[in-house]
Amino acid sequence: MQIQRVLRSIASTGLRAAASPRTAGALGARIPRAAYSSAFPAVPQLGRFQVPAVDNEPMYNYAPGSPERRKLQDALVEMRSQMPFEVPCIVNGEKIFTKDTLNQPLPFDHKTTLASFHNADKNLVEKAIEGALKAKPAWEAMPYNDRAAIFLKAADLLAHKYRYKVMAATMLGQGKNAWQAEIDAAAELADFWRFNTQYATDIYSQQPTKNAPLTWNRMEYRALEGFVVAYSPFNFTAIGGNLVGAPVLMGNVCIWKPSPTGLYSSYLVYEILKEAGLPDGVIQFVPGDAHVVTDATFEHPEFAGFHFTGSTHVFKHLWQRIGNNINTYKSYPRIVGETGGKNMHFLHKSADAKHAALQTVRSAFEYNGQKCSACSRVYVPDNLWEEYKTELVAQTKQIKQGPVDDFTNFMSSVINKQSFDKIKGYLSDIASGKTPNSSILVGGKCDDSVGYTIEPTVVLATDPKAKTMVDELFGPVVTVYVYPADKYEEYLEIADKTSAYALTCGLFAQDREAVIVGSNKLRNAAGNFYINDKSTGAVVGQQAFGGGRASGTNDKAGSSLNLLRWVSPRTIKESFVPITGVQYPSNLKE
Repeated sequence: MQIQRVLRSIASTGLRAAASPRTAGALGARIPRAAYSSAFPAVPQLGRFQVPAVDNEPMYNYAPGSPERRKLQDALVEMRSQMPFEVPCIVNGEKIFTKDTLNQPLPFDHKTTLASFHNADKNLVEKAIEGALKAKPAWEAMPYNDRAAIFLKAADLLAHKYRYKVMAATMLGQGKNAWQAEIDAAAELADFWRFNTQYATDIYSQQPTKNAPLTWNRMEYRALEGFVVAYSPFNFTAIGGNLVGAPVLMGNVCIWKPSPTGLYSSYLVYEILKEAGLPDGVIQFVPGDAHVVTDATFEHPEFAGFHFTGSTHVFKHLWQRIGNNINTYKSYPRIVGETGGKNMHFLHKSADAKHAALQTVRSAFEYNGQKCSACSRVYVPDNLWEEYKTELVAQTKQIKQGPVDDFTNFMSSVINKQSFDKIKGYLSDIASGKTPNSSILVGGKCDDSVGYTIEPTVVLATDPKAKTMVDELFGPVVTVYVYPADKYEEYLEIADKTSAYALTCGLFAQDREAVIVGSNKLRNAAGNFYINDKSTGAVVGQQAFGGGRASGTNDKAGSSLNLLRWVSPRTIKESFVPITGVQYPSNLKE
């Protein structure tokens, strides 16, 4: 309590702890020594700290007979034996059971419940905001090396102690197979937490390079003034951990509304952060109706930022609402969003057709087509069509589909009935002839009797503006259009203008000139551009992720660009010697 009082006093007078691991004073070493020693008696800032060298989390392959396969299978069995779990709201560290509950079913067996969770009402969200604002001064004033240590510890806890538990929750609750869960819930989330500490270190190290005589210039990177709201999606456990982790690492406090269809894995992520040492109130875990959470947070004058991943329609609506409330806020809120995509593979006549087909199958159908970056439209030159089609159809037909517990299944089911009904509607219209210029080449069957199961489906379009070439379906459906091989540049321009989105794109060509032309023509068509590779699979530290146009604000999760959105810099100039007059030499008479 004494430490918290000191920190609140420090924050209320505008003072900040030195927070850079590299440069003690990068945030402005302005805390009086006595107050600083009282606040942090165990860890005085007596050195320039460097975070441990970060690298991508080593990934396991879960091959038959491997120890990791056995451990994951055991975790799945154990989790199934304990279902359903009960997930509370967590406000100021207190678990609150509101009795207003919903269920999170298994998408591939929707009569079975993974967890029931308690929804927050508006009063509880308002309590969460109040608690977060009370926690903020101490959290923001905590030396950066200590904030970073919490996230580094959380990454190690995830990668070792809780790896298989979080993966099992992601597999059962979100319908991922073992490999997709490994990519997401283990490796990517650990990478976000580790690499962000290095990116933050680099940010804090950016200081003015020049000082006039008798002065010292400094830059401090303050947290935003108020609280941040994070809405996380169902499809990536790692995204939820980063949506709250990025702003919180930079000294902010966060109200977290997790997706109801990714609820249990998000709860485990919160629990890991708590075990790593995150103070109460810094992240408030408030499952609930989006309208309830939005009403409480977006109408509060201390609302300072919104970190979002989800649909374009929802994001635009929420942005508009923030704009309508702009006169309510103390400051201009930071709005960061990653939304939809209508991602493409584009083949030049020199492309390796088999390679492109294999990459398309992976990109379109891994995780049931429910990646923001999944390939959903393909442009194939007519000289490669037969070879490409043969491989694409053959590989699609070989895909095995079913429960995630069976590791031989490549796909399971889409996330819920709403998604199932939407995709089924598109496929039914094509099959019945209601959608012109389109036919189903392979797949197309839909069955929700047990799970929300849609076969991996390839649609052939004879119109480059056919409905499934334009609309985002967010499921295991990819549409192919065959274009004249000698009209490469013309169809690059058509592809660029076909979709409102601009998230990812894979360009396939062996001709270097074609690569150059395609890259230039599609410069603004994707925030993540791949050459002779699929449109999915961005790795933290290797390919920062995000797109423009209707795909979001392109603030690049997994990079320092994203973290910069969660700070408000302050420039400090200190003069050491008093001046002795007012006039300048130019004011003197000849």
